[in-house]
Amino acid sequence: MSAPHSTHRAAVVTGAARGIGREIAAELAATGHLPVLVDVSEQVELTAQELGGVAVRADLTSADGRELVAKAVGELDVPLTLLVNNAGITRDRMIGKMTEDDFRAVLRVNLGATYELTVALADRIADGGAVVNLSSRAQLGNVGQFNYAVSKGGVIGCTRALALAYAPRLRVNAVAPGFIASEMTAAMPDEVRERVVASVPLGRAGEPADIAQTVRWLGSSEAGYVTGQVIYVCGGRSFG
Repeated sequence: MSAPHSTHRAAVVTGAARGIGREIAAELAATGHLPVLVDVSEQVELTAQELGGVAVRADLTSADGRELVAKAVGELDVPLTLLVNNAGITRDRMIGKMTEDDFRAVLRVNLGATYELTVALADRIADGGAVVNLSSRAQLGNVGQFNYAVSKGGVIGCTRALALAYAPRLRVNAVAPGFIASEMTAAMPDEVRERVVASVPLGRAGEPADIAQTVRWLGSSEAGYVTGQVIYVCGGRSFG
């Protein structure tokens, strides 16, 4: 498959059909990457067409799904320089009502697939390339999100371990978004949303573009001496 003339490198972005993942893919496409959009949703096909990228519909919790991504990367005419592990799910429950399935499913996608896809693609990422994993401010602890908090805290530990394992050839970092404007947050009761926004020192909800720009920077040569780190993109609401 041929890349558009304006691209000279590729980036894999998971969970890219919509939301933050789509915004990351769009940001990377606008800055010279051929985006390889990966998602379990059939919507990824349309999103890839809109962004001029490559679509891979795959379940990353399965070896077959990860092999589909590796195959697509192997068919590219430009080198892979960046992997963005953004795919994630929630199954929120109060801790006393959380089932084992709820707990395991969230860890399997948010943490397991992040680790496994990185290992599957690491040898295909060009020397000097980067991996950026999406954690969350929720790893500090959110009521009703015990499984999600554990999974996103695990992503930070995984990021640091992978950074050591793949140095100096690859850099591995994490981004931890705070309260980001999205379909999910728009559906929250107004008073709840307003209370959360009021607790943000910068006085507003974050935008998907805030996350995308940080991911793009971490994947660029501008962050060439940054590895094993987590950057909170939360408007200053890192604690409390």
